[in-house]
Amino acid sequence: MCDVNQTEVTEFLILGFKGLYKYKFLLFILFLFCYLIILAGNLLIIVLVSTKHNLNTPMFYFVKHLAVADILSTTTIVPMMLNVILYDMKEVPVWSCLFHLYMVYIFGFSPINLITVMSYDRYLAICRPMRYNSIMQPHVCFKMVLGSWFFNFVLSCEMIFVWQLEFCGSNTIDHFFCDFRILLELTTSDTLLLTLVDFVLTIIAAVIPFALILISYLSIFFIIMILSSTSGLSKAFSTCGSHLTTVCIYYGTIVMIYMSPSNDRSSSTNKFLSLLYILVSPMMNPIIYSLRNQEIRRTLHQMFRQCY
Repeated sequence: MCDVNQTEVTEFLILGFKGLYKYKFLLFILFLFCYLIILAGNLLIIVLVSTKHNLNTPMFYFVKHLAVADILSTTTIVPMMLNVILYDMKEVPVWSCLFHLYMVYIFGFSPINLITVMSYDRYLAICRPMRYNSIMQPHVCFKMVLGSWFFNFVLSCEMIFVWQLEFCGSNTIDHFFCDFRILLELTTSDTLLLTLVDFVLTIIAAVIPFALILISYLSIFFIIMILSSTSGLSKAFSTCGSHLTTVCIYYGTIVMIYMSPSNDRSSSTNKFLSLLYILVSPMMNPIIYSLRNQEIRRTLHQMFRQCY
């Protein structure tokens, strides 16, 4: 319960990019353009992999689901961000803000889980090529993707504690969406247990997947070192290049946002760093897989040639 001199918060005021209100139309057009590129690029990947038989392989199956994850994770935040920018700030009911945070939890970790699954696929392709087809059967790929999505719902159990938080007094969120760290600062409830749960789940959701990816690529690295032929090295790099680039982009942005001390950064810096994960990473994935992958380029070339 709130104290006598405190008012229970029923709405949060999301400030957005305060200080940049005079550039709001420019920001709105820029971020809307980025969002449309994300939708178009990832939808193109989904359509290509779903309709072209030459892309019916485990790697592209995972790429398709990564594209779905990028669309969902971006769509949970960008529409609200555009709304906040357009109206300078936005009042959001507490329940709506917490539900929005729940969606961020469910879809926000999905790219990381799928990238981890893809690293195992790359490990098998390089280190166990003779057993690759027998292991990566369609039903196995389906179970791996289903498990990665189910894992997101398990991680979102943290919201059980978030829904029990009480908010009294200040209701200002200096961000463009309902950020978990800011909600912890605003609540008047005891957050010790929630902070501990969040720390454990962060280890499970980010550190353990990164360790699995690292193990996979260390194994690939040792195999590549054994390969003596130039063609073998070229094939190995072409097989892993796109995925390794995706790993670097995702974990590079995560390290910049969450691993560096947030107390030393201004709120504006936190917002623009968040944009790296929300907009830049999902926008880069279709470019990476279409430019670096010969099969995607060949399929696109055939599709455009048929159209014209």
